[in-house]
Amino acid sequence: MKVLITYASAGAGHRRAAEAVYDYLKSNRKDLELELTDVLDFSGLFFRFCYDFGYPFLVHYAVWLWSFFFWLTQFKPTRWISRKGASIVNYLSCRKFVQYLKNGGFDYIISTHFLSSELAAGLRSKKRIKAKLITVVTDFGVHPFWVSVGTDLYIAASGLTRVKLLNAGVPADAIRVFGIPFNPDFAKAHDRSVLADKLGIDAKMFTALLITGSFGSGPLEEITKLLCGFAQVLVVCAKNKSLFKRLERQNLKDVKVLGFVNNADELMAVSDLIITKPGGLSITELLNMGLFPIFVAAIPGQEQENIKTLAAYGVGFAPKNVAEIRDFVMELKNDPQKLEILKKNIREVVRSEACRELADVIR
Repeated sequence: MKVLITYASAGAGHRRAAEAVYDYLKSNRKDLELELTDVLDFSGLFFRFCYDFGYPFLVHYAVWLWSFFFWLTQFKPTRWISRKGASIVNYLSCRKFVQYLKNGGFDYIISTHFLSSELAAGLRSKKRIKAKLITVVTDFGVHPFWVSVGTDLYIAASGLTRVKLLNAGVPADAIRVFGIPFNPDFAKAHDRSVLADKLGIDAKMFTALLITGSFGSGPLEEITKLLCGFAQVLVVCAKNKSLFKRLERQNLKDVKVLGFVNNADELMAVSDLIITKPGGLSITELLNMGLFPIFVAAIPGQEQENIKTLAAYGVGFAPKNVAEIRDFVMELKNDPQKLEILKKNIREVVRSEACRELADVIR
């Protein structure tokens, strides 16, 4: 049986989810012939440029414009126009991918991005491919672009995500609440003391982890300065080299400054709470680590929808300003019982078997 796992490298979350599915199937389903593909590898140069640089530019330097585009594609009176226009552009820009799907002879296509889902669904609905299409929605909210006629099965992140899919017209029997696939490292048990020694920090101190993606965006420096002296702070600057240098020079008390890291699971394991962006994959990983999140620097649209969905479960805190972060962290530090109560809410939304349950569908 031939299975394609496909994604679009627009933000790391879609890729990480696809890789998690691929790695699980490769290890546990020896009967499958697998391919892992980035749809953008088959697109035109300008189209790829828009995804690789246009999206990051908008969300960092023209958030108002990104917010307008998101609203335009979600607002019912304009949705059909924007969707039709986007569909035409997507098809013309990704014709090589369409041909790849036609010639691939796949039995299943598992997509973790709405672009590849839409292209595959179009072929599926016109009976130009026989492959069954499974779309993994990698957010807790549901943008209309995720829903495409021709999709056989939708994997939802939570029960409320399922409700949003139903409201978008998806039949109930076409939805499974498996959660978002993630790297199994985020489900491992860790020894906090051992990891703390390895990382050179104090295992007994109340610890806050600050990590906001590969760009190190948001008010990380301001938050770090407000928390230092009150809590142990692990701040991940990622690719933000100027931030890394500034914080290093300041030598703040009980602050460990990190650049780009590949051990986020270990950093979470030694932390009491996390301050982060509300991306779908990031949320999935931290919830499986049992961390209560404080959300900052949310991208208008999908990330704000993630916050709203989680808030209905009593998970996450979205402060109005940086001062509220300090007050909230200090409150939880001084009242461990309250933190434990908040962590219990995580059990209502966490899904740790997404890859296994998805593998069981492929028969």
